[in-house]
Amino acid sequence: MSRFWSSLTHELRPYVPGEQPRMADLVKLNTNESPFGPSPRALEAIRVEAADTLRLYPDPQATALRTALAAYHRVRPEQVFVGNGSDEVLAHAFAALLKHEAPLLFPDITYSFYPVYCRLFGISHETVPLDEVMQIRVADYRRRAGAIILADPNAPTGIALSRRGIVALLEDHPDVPVVVDEAYVDFGAETAIPLVASHRNLLVVQTMSKSRALAGLRVGYAIGDADLIEALTRVKDSFNSYPLGRPAQAGAIAALEDEAYFQQSRVRVIEGRERLTRGLKQAGFEVLPSQANFVFARHPAHDGAALAAALRQQAVIVRHFAAARISDYLRITVGTDEQTDRLLSALSRILG
Repeated sequence: MSRFWSSLTHELRPYVPGEQPRMADLVKLNTNESPFGPSPRALEAIRVEAADTLRLYPDPQATALRTALAAYHRVRPEQVFVGNGSDEVLAHAFAALLKHEAPLLFPDITYSFYPVYCRLFGISHETVPLDEVMQIRVADYRRRAGAIILADPNAPTGIALSRRGIVALLEDHPDVPVVVDEAYVDFGAETAIPLVASHRNLLVVQTMSKSRALAGLRVGYAIGDADLIEALTRVKDSFNSYPLGRPAQAGAIAALEDEAYFQQSRVRVIEGRERLTRGLKQAGFEVLPSQANFVFARHPAHDGAALAAALRQQAVIVRHFAAARISDYLRITVGTDEQTDRLLSALSRILG
């Protein structure tokens, strides 16, 4: 604490990102990174941009990237916003769209950055409990709301809400902004992007970090009605006019163009998730039905924090959340087959 801090700084409780440990021979399954790496075409595009032109500022509107994203998702470029990872896009959405007199609604168990943004921007909010099987019930959101944000698939549960459920939510709240955070949508869920054409209050946020394996490049984007995108742009240009550098824009465009690599990688992750789920169930774990690149699991006879600590002793890192209702769960990223085997072998020794 410092007397030079503002009152806002004193009151903040920042988001805690997943640990990036430096350990020898580590099996790192705690931050939902891709185990397979980016498209070779994306890597080549990034290398090409590492040239004398880096002395020049990038296009502040990221026109080429927004045009590529618009073509890929079958929308207009003015319906696309890009930012430095989906976290920055979400931050701009909180500032531009989600602060109203009535409270912002989101699940009690969800991405833990949401309440951090609420504190940062002074947004009144209420949490809506997931049901007894950790699913979102649309009917529970039929209450007064200034705005709504949902992660779909939800994090850390991995459970998705159907597009039909999103439609019901939008129809229940036609006059408030609804943000759907689709960081993990490519691993088996239904995107809400087709609903943008008929729902002016819908903003869909996606990222290149997970299914495109570009977490280190920091590229996120939003798709919605042009009026919503203009609001995000006004916030961006009041904060940082150049959020995406030349290599990031070029790499993201090339990743979009390599559809074959993208489809191959996402299928491999889905297959790996099923293999991991089978192994955990055979070891006695209860595993929630995930449509993400991770699973959320607990063992009925073991404490979650103790299991995470025991795995760490064997150089296997998973994510544990010391929060109500989920303290016995572990969030485990889908890794390579070799990483999954090492995880399951370590659990066998711990449980054995």
